[in-house]
Amino acid sequence: MKSAGVAIGESPPPPSLKIQYAGVAQLAAQVICQSNSVKKKMELTSKQKGNLTELQCLTAFMAQGCSVSIPYGDNSKYDFIADVNSNLYKIQVKTASAKENAICFSCRSTHVNCAGVKNERYKAEDVDYFATYWEGKCYLVPISECSVTKTLRFTAPKSGQLKGISFAKDYELAEQLSKIGGSN
Repeated sequence: MKSAGVAIGESPPPPSLKIQYAGVAQLAAQVICQSNSVKKKMELTSKQKGNLTELQCLTAFMAQGCSVSIPYGDNSKYDFIADVNSNLYKIQVKTASAKENAICFSCRSTHVNCAGVKNERYKAEDVDYFATYWEGKCYLVPISECSVTKTLRFTAPKSGQLKGISFAKDYELAEQLSKIGGSN
């Protein structure tokens, strides 16, 4: 999605601030973990996990020099907009879970109301990319490469099959930004 010549946000941060942005997510994770250890090692709620993942992804984009905009309220299909060299992309953040030598995340939206729970897949007109954060790295996956769930592998499967396998290293944020127009 192009910005039609209108800049959103401020100009990219100077390189010295990029390091500070990257540290914000790590600091937030430490604060939450430390506060949880004080509270008898309470588990984070799914909402807290989602907020932390979103914060980590936001700071990863900012560390790459991208401006980000967050929609007001919780009614948007995307979590934030990333400005990558004056092109705007709708990003939906998903919390990943560990799988054998891989991580996976849901590519569906879940709504709860008086009628019950409704799961629906995201559409290309709603979201451009899914982002997730795992062990210090942000991953960016085009919606066109997702189905109901997405698995990113760290190693090849024991069977040796490579066709149809998505390797995490190919979806690291810097790699994906270089494919769509580079970091700012």
